[in-house]
Amino acid sequence: MAIHAGVNMEFIRCEDKSFAAGLERAAQLGYDYVEPMVHNGRELLSEAGYFHSFSMDDDPLEMLDLLRKNGLKASGLSAHCPLMRPEISVPYLQKAIRFAAAIGAPVVNTDEGIRPEWVPLDEAWGVMRYTLKTALRTAERYGIYIGIEPHQSITTTTEGLLRVAQLVESPMLRVNYDTGNAFLGGEDPYAGLTAVLPLLVHVHAKDISIQHAEKEKGLVTGTPVGCACGDGVIDWARVLGILRDANWSGVLSVECGTPEQALRSRVHLDALIGQTASV
Repeated sequence: MAIHAGVNMEFIRCEDKSFAAGLERAAQLGYDYVEPMVHNGRELLSEAGYFHSFSMDDDPLEMLDLLRKNGLKASGLSAHCPLMRPEISVPYLQKAIRFAAAIGAPVVNTDEGIRPEWVPLDEAWGVMRYTLKTALRTAERYGIYIGIEPHQSITTTTEGLLRVAQLVESPMLRVNYDTGNAFLGGEDPYAGLTAVLPLLVHVHAKDISIQHAEKEKGLVTGTPVGCACGDGVIDWARVLGILRDANWSGVLSVECGTPEQALRSRVHLDALIGQTASV
């Protein structure tokens, strides 16, 4: 079993830094894995060096060069899109899959997105199946997983997450489990993690502060970032125990709001991973 702590690039957003600066900081904080965020076209803040997202209109090998320069690997790509908007999501996911293959990222992480008001729930399943089935044709060719994350109205529940992650029969359709989103949505994150283990390909290590939990638990379907792992309500020793018992290998990609939280998260998780490995 090989479990590693990685970091989602959201940790650098608070400092208005570029993607390259974020990679340099992640390496300085002791991480070996990062989860870049990608977008289509040109985006003003990214172009000016004030935002960490990377355009898929740029050369993926440029990203790979930057990763290698800092001694980093990509645990996956953050490529969230509305599955119920195939005119947007099909070409976006196809491009993200090809991009992931070029940089050596094994999974493209996404969620169902916000359901458009003109799409009834009973129609949403067929639309999402079409989007996923089309994107998975590309995923299967390139050997890249699509990881469905618990986020938004359907996938926040374990039942909904598993239904979306099994809409298409494909070895490349998997789950990127987000502990914090599941918790805020009112789910038991440990029971949810256990339920999705057969499909688990990537984990968002998101902790939720006690204050945040008291304010929003059961009222939201997710949150962009959490607090430092170990400072909140998630029992990371229990999470790692579940993964260890399943002989799972992969990356716990920390989703927090500041570099200082990212550092404390790595120290906390690395200590627990070391303890788990010695069991």
